Amino acid sequence: MNTRRLTAADPEFARRMFAMMSDVFDEASEPLGDAYLERILRREDFWAIVALDGTDVIGGLTAHALPMTRSEASEVFIYDVAVRTDWQRRGVGTALLTSLREGAGAEGIDVVFVPADVEDVHALDFYRAAGGIGASVEMFTWSGPSRAS
Repeated sequence: MNTRRLTAADPEFARRMFAMMSDVFDEASEPLGDAYLERILRREDFWAIVALDGTDVIGGLTAHALPMTRSEASEVFIYDVAVRTDWQRRGVGTALLTSLREGAGAEGIDVVFVPADVEDVHALDFYRAAGGIGASVEMFTWSGPSRAS
């Protein structure tokens, strides 16, 4: 098993990784076009790290580098981490996190963070076992356009 950050030259790996993530999360997804995939993979502030067994996609991680306003620095926000069910508890998730942290560190980024639902005990246990330190927060979301009242 190995991990690597995807680039604009990897739309097929990205497509397969994103499909695997949708399957693991049991979420609907739509096909992503080559132009869209190339555009997001070209972004320096977007991280797509794939875990491979040969050429078989077994895990993936997506994250975004966010510029800070209190200093000339960035932090990395992990959006998704997914490992195929037949590869879970075999070090794939840890390898993905390690790859991200090493890559971010090479770019001078020291802080990596991830939200996790309080009900997702498996994710909480995983992040704690990987050395993450929990922080109690509430997250708020908005969907759709703002409507004037």
